[in-house]
Amino acid sequence: MSKAHYAVIGHPIGHTMSPFIHKRLFELAGRDADYVKADIPPQELGERYGSFLSGLDGYNITIPHKQGIIPLLDSLDDKAAMYGSVNTVSNLGGKAVGYTTDGDGFIKALEAADIKLDGRIMILGCGGAARTMAYEIALRGKPFEFAVRRESVGKAGLLCLDITRKLPETQVSFGLIDQIIGTVDVLINATPVGMYPNVNDQPIHNCAIGRCGAVFDAVYNPFETALVKRAKANGSKAAGGMSMLVWQAVAAHEIWDGSTYDKEEIDRLCTDAAEEMIRIF
Repeated sequence: MSKAHYAVIGHPIGHTMSPFIHKRLFELAGRDADYVKADIPPQELGERYGSFLSGLDGYNITIPHKQGIIPLLDSLDDKAAMYGSVNTVSNLGGKAVGYTTDGDGFIKALEAADIKLDGRIMILGCGGAARTMAYEIALRGKPFEFAVRRESVGKAGLLCLDITRKLPETQVSFGLIDQIIGTVDVLINATPVGMYPNVNDQPIHNCAIGRCGAVFDAVYNPFETALVKRAKANGSKAAGGMSMLVWQAVAAHEIWDGSTYDKEEIDRLCTDAAEEMIRIF
């Protein structure tokens, strides 16, 4: 079997963890494949699609191309069509099919941390990451709410309308992030607050964190954010975004070649990826 070729595209692509994670997954599966990163500005996406992307066996997509790639593809799977977002493409059989695995990574990360989507569920933020997580929660029939900054209220309202239009039974609301009252069973940070290099920042105050039963932070750099550390210090279950990043990569490999992995292998990969991240940043 000839060597397979894969990539991740984005702009700027920077110190992405994708090559490290995907190369390890190919090794674990015993596949002969390479995986590179490609910085492609938005205005060059169409040109590079014909000269580079269409010749790959598959590829991953990050900001800002998750929507821009869609018109270039032959088809979308149902979830990618509902989300209006693609992060994985398979070129098998000469057909470019778009998928989204971000949601799968989110759910798998919660399972790995033994965080159950029950009770009062709150998502901080209303951007792309929040949208993905919200749909996964809505698909499971769970009520939830967004907590956003005052300048994002309009955007949050539109996102709630979009979710209820596509999934009419969903119970979703929104409020201000600086006015969180009462206890929260599952708090999900979908904002970039606390990301490297601003590692001491938290999206909400300590008093609000203290009223959270479990915390999931989508930020993966640093491996443990200030939010995760505070939640753990309070005795709450808490997990960061590295697990989500690795599990969404696993889902891409399931699409590309049907590879399967043991949980122990993925746990080890999460640890190794965290160490690699420290080395390169």
